[in-house]
Amino acid sequence: MINTTPTESNLSGLNQKDFQKDINNKKTDLFILKNAQGMEVAVTNYGCAILSIMVPDKNGKYANVVLGHDSIEHVINSPEPFLNTTIGRYGNRIAKGKFTLYGEEHQLAINNGPNSLHGGPTGFHTRVWDAVQPEQSTVIFNYTSADGEEGFPGNLEVEMTYRLEDETNALVIEYRATTDKATIVNLTNHGFFNLAGIANPSPTVLNNIVTINADFYVPINEVSIPTGEILKVEGTPMDFRTPHTLGERIDEKHTQIVNGAGYDHCYVLNKTESGELSLAATCMEPNSGRTMEVYTTENGVQLYTGNWLGGFEGAHGATFPARSAVCFEAQCFPDTPNKPHFPSAVLLPGDEYQQVTIYKFGVQE
Repeated sequence: MINTTPTESNLSGLNQKDFQKDINNKKTDLFILKNAQGMEVAVTNYGCAILSIMVPDKNGKYANVVLGHDSIEHVINSPEPFLNTTIGRYGNRIAKGKFTLYGEEHQLAINNGPNSLHGGPTGFHTRVWDAVQPEQSTVIFNYTSADGEEGFPGNLEVEMTYRLEDETNALVIEYRATTDKATIVNLTNHGFFNLAGIANPSPTVLNNIVTINADFYVPINEVSIPTGEILKVEGTPMDFRTPHTLGERIDEKHTQIVNGAGYDHCYVLNKTESGELSLAATCMEPNSGRTMEVYTTENGVQLYTGNWLGGFEGAHGATFPARSAVCFEAQCFPDTPNKPHFPSAVLLPGDEYQQVTIYKFGVQE
């Protein structure tokens, strides 16, 4: 793992001045969150990108367990533009960048083969958010997405809170949004996790032992758009109802594995009722003993195994080769606006979009 050099103010070795920049008359900055347990999270208001999550292993040694950058220039120019950022207005893919809402067709930017991905090339991940830090454990971000931005209708007011719990090493992400015109909203955080700790090179996550609380998943075609089916995981490499390592079946010649170049699929989470906060997934890295539990109010979680990471350099000389991260992106199903039978992603004036997702860290001896 990378031996970060703690500064007077943080464990991650990040310097505030390296994150201060004026972009379109708005200032970027570094925010350090700490809890009573000693956990530390560093974020910037550019795309609300998480830069580091410092948590202990089974021996009490701290390491950064997300693939991060160590300056604002590196965040802006990252070969992986969605690295640990907030994604909006619509996480995941929309087929051909088109959808029709109340009889009006909307055309979005095409930035992933023939499709629109993660809100487009200038989505929420490229925006400078207003930020306040009311206490050491909390930062609150706000952004107004203008009517027509990246092709989406309606002025969308978004508030997002990153908060560390004191009782446990948990990062809580709370989302709220309102609109003045019918629109679609599907927000998520694209955290790239490596529970072993980032290094040069960062190890693959293929030894990570994962469970996902889902009996069904959303199959995709060769350009990663849902076929419209909801299929059982049973009897397929998609089945994580019981613990499996990510590497165990990731190179099988199953059509879905081939289409995703590994895992890049949305799971239909088992819920007693829609909107309940419940366990979505667990992940354990056996060498460090670090564990992560993911809880969310969302109906789906996208499992992505960093299949397209190319080995670029991140914080403190760490490098990020293919499959050196696992993502659990809580969200609506992909291409929902074009799949009327999927749970709706429509937000109407007078209603409020809400989401809570929690990443809880621990150790297994």
